[in-house]
Amino acid sequence: MTSYNGAAVAHDMFALLHEAAAPVVTRWSYCADDPYAVTIEIQTRGDRFVDWVLARELLVEGLSEPAGIGDVRVRPASMGEWDVTLIEICSPDGHAMLEVDRDLLRQFVQATIDLVPLGGEGMAVDMDAEIEKLTRSCPD
Repeated sequence: MTSYNGAAVAHDMFALLHEAAAPVVTRWSYCADDPYAVTIEIQTRGDRFVDWVLARELLVEGLSEPAGIGDVRVRPASMGEWDVTLIEICSPDGHAMLEVDRDLLRQFVQATIDLVPLGGEGMAVDMDAEIEKLTRSCPD
């Protein structure tokens, strides 16, 4: 196992809710202790944020081609003169389509790869400790 000592990457970006006039604030975070996941926090009314966790691999793929088959789908697109990445999020509570500047998202993704290389995620997870956590929570 490779120890990253809780190293993390975080970027704030503006995003458009698909075809909306005003941008929303999004926070993108990645922690080496959970190397497969990226968290997106989307600001709603006031200072309230809605969190979504998705696979880093989904973002990597979605920067260059459509990716995802579930509640989160990611694909490149052009909106006029802007290259964006569309992130479609579905849940029983609703549906949202975010437009994120592709270059900014690519910079964030690259920062996560610089921290934990693609394919190296398994080296960042202490499987014995994770199994211990799971079995400790099970009744005897």
